[in-house]
Amino acid sequence: MSRDKPVILYVDDDPDYRFAMRQLVEANGMSLVEAGDCDEGVRACKDAAPDLIILDLMMEEVDSGVSLLRRLRAEGLSAPVWLLSSMGDAMAMTTDSADLGFVGVLQKPIDERALRSITRSLAR
Repeated sequence: MSRDKPVILYVDDDPDYRFAMRQLVEANGMSLVEAGDCDEGVRACKDAAPDLIILDLMMEEVDSGVSLLRRLRAEGLSAPVWLLSSMGDAMAMTTDSADLGFVGVLQKPIDERALRSITRSLAR
C-alpha cells in the first residue's frame, strides 16, 4: 500500500496531549493515528501499519507503554517505537531504552525539534 505521508501512531490516555500531538504531527506534513489506551493501540497498529509509534509510559498502569510494546512485538510489529514520559529526560539518563525495546525516550510534552529529529528518516 502506497501512502503520500508517513503515519505515526500515538498512544496516550490524555486527550489534551493527543490533540497537541496531532497539531504538531500534521504541521510537519505527516498523518497521526491516535489511541487512548493499550487495546485501542493494538487495534490501531493493525489497521494503520504505522511507520513510527510513540507510546506514553503511564496510562492504565504505571508501565502501560512498556507492556503495550511487548504485546506489539509479540504480534510481529517491526516499526520503531519511542517511549514518551513526563520523566523522559531523567529516564534517558538512567535507563537503557533498548533493553526495554524502545528506540529511545522522549520528554513529555514533546517539542517540535524532537519530533522532527525522530521523524527525519520517515521523509519520503
